[in-house]
Amino acid sequence: MFRLGPCSVRGPLQYVTEWLRQTDGSAILEFAISLPLLVVFVVGIFDFSGAFNQKQKIEQAAQEGAIVAGAQQTTDIYVGNPNANGPDSVQAVVTAVFNSLVGSNVIPNGTCTAPGTVTTSGLTWTYTIYNCSPSYASDTLVITVNRGLVLPGSPATTPPIPAVVESVVTVSYPYHWRFNSVIQLLVPGASYAATSSLTESASVHNQM
Repeated sequence: MFRLGPCSVRGPLQYVTEWLRQTDGSAILEFAISLPLLVVFVVGIFDFSGAFNQKQKIEQAAQEGAIVAGAQQTTDIYVGNPNANGPDSVQAVVTAVFNSLVGSNVIPNGTCTAPGTVTTSGLTWTYTIYNCSPSYASDTLVITVNRGLVLPGSPATTPPIPAVVESVVTVSYPYHWRFNSVIQLLVPGASYAATSSLTESASVHNQM
């Protein structure tokens, strides 16, 4: 008599078990799942390093401006200076900051010019320079020059000239995150700040 062996008949459960044990294509599936996370990781490293690099360049520009400010005269900084763009000593600071940012490629050469629009409050001059990026028309460079601590002036001078002992230079410029586009691509509708304003300050004692 012919008899079937115990393994000659394969049930549905055995087919399912064998299918689960198969590894064909698993590497492709794992790569497809991990690829978005890998892209986010790589773009994040690149983006945050770019922001840190620009922050360092802005800080360097502020320091260069503060050094120039400390070497400038203080006799032309009293309120009521007739120069529409501010005292010559303050404009020299703005020029130094602007040239530093252009030289370090934070601001593309030829996109905007200093000194821009100036507002005054006491011994603080704020210069706003518009359209500093060919890609982002709203990019605005803001340079604030505060000629610092004021001591009583000499009564022998008319008008009294204050003795300014410190100058503070503050520089603000936006950074555009590429990380935002990646997040919105993976998670449509996700909210993430696309632009951050990087602000750095430096101070120095006046030498004159």
